[in-house]
Amino acid sequence: MTAVSSVSAEAMRYERLSARALDGQLGPDPAGLRVAVAFTTRQAVRHDGRGTGYRNEVLGLRVGAAVGSCAVEPGAWDDDVVEDCAGASVDRLLRHPLTPVRVAALDAYLMHVTPHTPAHGALPVPVPAGTSLEKSRARARAVVGLLDLPPGATVLVVGVVNSLLEALRARRLGYIPCDFKGGVTEWGEAVVTDALAEAHRCDALLVSGMTLGNGTFEPLRRHALEHGKQLVMFAQTGSAVLPHFLGHGVSAVCAEPYPFFWLDGGPSTLHVYRGGVR
Repeated sequence: MTAVSSVSAEAMRYERLSARALDGQLGPDPAGLRVAVAFTTRQAVRHDGRGTGYRNEVLGLRVGAAVGSCAVEPGAWDDDVVEDCAGASVDRLLRHPLTPVRVAALDAYLMHVTPHTPAHGALPVPVPAGTSLEKSRARARAVVGLLDLPPGATVLVVGVVNSLLEALRARRLGYIPCDFKGGVTEWGEAVVTDALAEAHRCDALLVSGMTLGNGTFEPLRRHALEHGKQLVMFAQTGSAVLPHFLGHGVSAVCAEPYPFFWLDGGPSTLHVYRGGVR
């Protein structure tokens, strides 16, 4: 991937993208759009045959037919936040004091304006019906397939998902797993907690969209730009936001808008983006 200039990097900061949305530069005035439904989705997972499990909580905001999402730490806030979002204008939520609300609002707005269609650069990838583990592995293969690396290369994985690590192992790629929660992987490997401190040891970055909500996306994007590394995003959080960074530090996105693969055993669809500026 070719690095772009520092001017372009500054112009494409997440905050700048949000400001452009507020100014109506990306579509209709967000003051004229309202969030009809606000909700949270909570899950606890322990796949058959796996020794570890995890929990997720995701804020969802619906604007028209679009749902924007942002993962939050389980139990991090109360229901008053969700109730405050219902009926609010998009421009107010783009200025909300809580980062996850701002991210979910921008995601909903951009999903409304630029949905995941071929006309907007998205390639649909079907995920067959199956168990939660089968669907997790299918998604992992699609995500890891976006990395253009030879065997033996090392990937920084930010947001540990064991199916992703399994898919990397199948391609004989090394990895450094990173997650704020720490702990160990399914194979007993230590999970580091400081992604940027480990990035220099890696040839490419495979990063969760959750980094938008916790403020760690921008430093990783800049690292990829400055060092000419591939940055592949797997995104339930901010699935409509991250394609706007293609060619500006992000090399590919596997976008998965709500409803996510883990909510239903039936077939579902991922949306893959590659390459240059959207």
